[in-house]
Amino acid sequence: MRLSRYFLPVLKEAPADAQIVSHQLMLRAGMIKQNGAGIYSWLPLGMRVLHKIEKIVREEQERAGAVELLMPTIQSADLWKESGRYEAYGKEMLRIIDRHDREMLYGPTNEEMITDIFRTYVKSYKQLPLNLYHIQWKFRDEVRPRFGVMRGREFLMKDAYSFDSSVGAAKQSYYRMFCAYLNTFTRMGLKAVPMRADTGPIGGDLSHEFIVLADTGESAVFCDSALVDMPAPGADLNFWQDLLPEVEKRTMLYAATEEMHDQARFEAEVPAERRLSARGIEVGHIFYFGTKYSAPMKAEVATSEGKNMPVEMGSYGIGVSRLLGAIIEASHDEKGVIWPSSVAPFEAAVLNLRADDADVTKVCERAYEQLQKAGVDTLYDDTSERPGAKFSTMELIGVPEMIVVGPKGVKAGVVEYRTRKTGASEEMTLESAINRCLAGRRG
Repeated sequence: MRLSRYFLPVLKEAPADAQIVSHQLMLRAGMIKQNGAGIYSWLPLGMRVLHKIEKIVREEQERAGAVELLMPTIQSADLWKESGRYEAYGKEMLRIIDRHDREMLYGPTNEEMITDIFRTYVKSYKQLPLNLYHIQWKFRDEVRPRFGVMRGREFLMKDAYSFDSSVGAAKQSYYRMFCAYLNTFTRMGLKAVPMRADTGPIGGDLSHEFIVLADTGESAVFCDSALVDMPAPGADLNFWQDLLPEVEKRTMLYAATEEMHDQARFEAEVPAERRLSARGIEVGHIFYFGTKYSAPMKAEVATSEGKNMPVEMGSYGIGVSRLLGAIIEASHDEKGVIWPSSVAPFEAAVLNLRADDADVTKVCERAYEQLQKAGVDTLYDDTSERPGAKFSTMELIGVPEMIVVGPKGVKAGVVEYRTRKTGASEEMTLESAINRCLAGRRG
């Protein structure tokens, strides 16, 4: 992408009401524009990151056996009355009356709708296990929306729903999502710690939050530091084996949010040198709730004995738009965002320090063309802006690697290669710089 043809409305200063780093940097880097309390337009740079986060989420969901569909944002209130949640959910739900006086709602979650889809088409235990997911916009009318996309009213969410014929099989579905979440967040450069959680309005008696540690996190968390050092299950994990041992490796160690924390137990179970008290951001939440929805909504399958029984269910959410803010909170400096390569809006940048110099432009065009052909998502700054402003913009938006081309370097047969994360700078041939970009991408 040539910057001269791109829409990148960067700001020198963040608006005064942006309280946390991710909100400030997303506004300054031209990723979002606020349209109302907790409601944002996603500008091109922010959309690129959202799409990359979605891609990772999809790949890991499908590796764990989930199947994608898409449900609407507007739901019938009748389904929620069937489950008994319509009145119980509270004022966060935006209730709507359509022109025919039918009660509707803007979906805050999709347990009822997915249960209705399931009961329409699935009739036998032979069709199980089944896990259906989608990535869709949600709306929850927060009393005090704040912190940008971290606590907005409208947000993009991945929600998956599992259906099983027994408690044992349902728990294995839960464990598959547990492990898939760990792999998902690791691929985004995040270290997410699973913590036992309150089930809240979703219901059930088994639930875990996935918390990313960040100095600017919204709540206090307490855990055994061994959890932070433990690697994710990894790409070689067989999701169809018994995953309880993989889950127990983590759930046997102490980890709790402020609401669930027991200081006496923390001190008794965790050696002093491994007691970690930090701030955290919730990026995922999973639930096993049995027949809470399937029983009242009669989502039943025929068993091998010919009897009908309600299916065992679970639901699994990832805050896709929220993740973007969480990544920034966990990875930034005074200059701007430091993106992991896997979700960076652009993987590399080519900076032309003298756009009016034919020789410099020729080298830049060659670099841009070769990177594009190699499949590297590249931003080419071909504008006539001052060099200092070019560097500031690239550091603000967090491009991981830069190839900088100027008149002196061209005469000497070299370019400058810069790495955003370390700030390291080195002169080398253009071919070497391109190879570095390719190596960094593979890494």
